[in-house]
Amino acid sequence: MDVAERLSFFAALFKVQENSGVGMWLLYLTIVALCIIVFKLGFAQKLPIIKSILIYLFLILGCTILTFFAVFLPITEGLVVAALILIIYKIRLRQTKKLEGKEL
Repeated sequence: MDVAERLSFFAALFKVQENSGVGMWLLYLTIVALCIIVFKLGFAQKLPIIKSILIYLFLILGCTILTFFAVFLPITEGLVVAALILIIYKIRLRQTKKLEGKEL
């Protein structure tokens, strides 16, 4: 069985099998960006700057492990879906609050 057939969509998109150095870095940066988006949309609270830095530092370190899993598993694709769901939720929440404000 060919390894290229088993790659996830983003790993194949970034050609991890051909140019592993650049491909893995692109995959890592994509996962970090998507994790930050999902965190900000779904879980972030107002925190002091030091606590925020620590949270993002551990988030970035955790993305290192996710990157190795994302070569063959759909980690990045799941983060894209999670980000889309949270974006839709935030838009609907904002619309609902805006309508409730007009009705009062």
